Amino acid sequence: MDREDRVLLGRWIPVVALAELVGFAVPAVVGVATVDAPVAVSFPALLVAGAVEGAVLGAGQALVLRRRLPALAVRRWVALTAAGATVAYVLGLLPSATAPVTATWPVVLLGLLGGVVAVLLLVTIGGAQWLELRRHVDRAGRWVGVTALAWLLGLATFLAVATPLWRPGQAVPVAVVVGVGAGALMALVMATVTGFGLVRLLRGGTIAPPPPGPGAPTAHGRAG
Repeated sequence: MDREDRVLLGRWIPVVALAELVGFAVPAVVGVATVDAPVAVSFPALLVAGAVEGAVLGAGQALVLRRRLPALAVRRWVALTAAGATVAYVLGLLPSATAPVTATWPVVLLGLLGGVVAVLLLVTIGGAQWLELRRHVDRAGRWVGVTALAWLLGLATFLAVATPLWRPGQAVPVAVVVGVGAGALMALVMATVTGFGLVRLLRGGTIAPPPPGPGAPTAHGRAG
């Protein structure tokens, strides 16, 4: 790993981890506040909170990415990340929201649907970001796999920490502290995995922005 890669990684991990933690604090608080609310209230509230989380995460990522990809469309990156996060929340909330309808469905069918939903959930943010990243990086599709792995490990960390500490009837401040603390570990894991993945991705070659005037973009590195 050369100096440029080390600098990128040294910026990406703390900035992205902090951005995710700040963003995640919103749905963490909303989730605790609406835990006893009807689905008609909690569902849209969590979707809005998820969009905020995605926007904050995307802004943090773009802040670092612009140093290596000057032509990155920051607003588009933030919007795509927010959209991806919103879809991820929709998929994550589906099991509880549809439980009254699916309670009598065969276990095998529920297992298959759960697997499909889980895979889609893991690729939503990376897939959305790919729409912008493919303009700047060769073989940008690898980013979808990198982010899927990062979120798989991050969410597993969150559940492993928060699940045994959350208890029915727990005071709201305690529940929020548990959620935010577990979210901090999740954010750190996610930022670390995506950081190393990003370094490897950028080594494969970047796509130069079009020159001023007529002409096609020039590709540096392997064609993707």
